[in-house]
Amino acid sequence: MRPHRDHLVSLIRIALAGCAAACAAQAPNPAGTQAPPAKAVAPAFDVAAIRVHESQPHEHNSIWSSPFDGNFKAENISVISLINWAYEMPDTRIIGAPGWASSTMFNIEAKSDPSVDQQMKSLTSDAGRKQKEQMVQALLADRFQLAAHFETRELPVYNLVVAKGGATLGPLQDSGSHINTWNSRIEVEMADSVPYFAAELSKVAGRDVIDKTGISGRYDLKLHWTSDDRAAEPQSLNGAPADSGPSLFTALEEQLGLKLEPAKGPVKVLVIDHIEMPSPN
Repeated sequence: MRPHRDHLVSLIRIALAGCAAACAAQAPNPAGTQAPPAKAVAPAFDVAAIRVHESQPHEHNSIWSSPFDGNFKAENISVISLINWAYEMPDTRIIGAPGWASSTMFNIEAKSDPSVDQQMKSLTSDAGRKQKEQMVQALLADRFQLAAHFETRELPVYNLVVAKGGATLGPLQDSGSHINTWNSRIEVEMADSVPYFAAELSKVAGRDVIDKTGISGRYDLKLHWTSDDRAAEPQSLNGAPADSGPSLFTALEEQLGLKLEPAKGPVKVLVIDHIEMPSPN
């Protein structure tokens, strides 16, 4: 028995409708109608306690931060030093901060959700450090209301160059990674030591220090000098200064065969637009 013509037409219409629906499901949405991708939420600290530090004699400024977990702790630290750490920006290149940002010290303890801890365990050391820096940047924006922007300015700098007698950096090292700067002393041992050493010099020389030595490689660099403040301390019993060691410039040439030459150059700076004392815990 042959199908009725009207029945055939109905079957064809149903088939065409099904095809159209399938094609529509596979076709891309017209421009402007496609749903935007979900924005990834940047990891942040779940809780953070910030308190003004009560100064004690002979204390240190300390930051504890592992690249493999979501915790951060700082003791006796200024906001400028915190910005320095979070943005990898020497103090000399942080511009426009109020006086209290350098003089008022804080104790900070911040912790993340366990899921962030778990995620950071899978990161490399460098990636974990970068993520933790972003988390501290978010903390500064949230609790200190920090707003800032980058600029490039022509500023006085020092060029770090090899002195006339040649560099005396010691033998190349196979391993070791550390950076310490305290009490008129710098110690650096990194995969490319001299650029890191120049960055540490920027913290104590009063200007940005640009590595112009052309020296690469891992060295165990140690520098010890007498600061202007210590040179002005009362004399010892024998009449000599309490610490009569060399100045920074002299020590640099005598101990490492390097020198600082005054210059001017383009310097990337972080300009503080707004900052406040921290909000309550």
